[in-house]
Amino acid sequence: MGRPVTREITLKSGFYIEVRKNGENKGIMIRRETYDQMMMAYERYENTKMYNVKIVGEVRKGKPVNKD
Repeated sequence: MGRPVTREITLKSGFYIEVRKNGENKGIMIRRETYDQMMMAYERYENTKMYNVKIVGEVRKGKPVNKD
């Protein structure tokens, strides 16, 4: 056990997916440089039945960009 985080976590600019094991609340964020690389990673994890995958999308300056 370590100490709790004392500062806010910021994300680097890029494209992110969130990968969780089935039945878990927390997952990991996987970053890729381009949209195509992100989609390849998404397809790789989606094909396995162990993981739930969510596309977060593009992040700039630490915040997700909402594109409608």
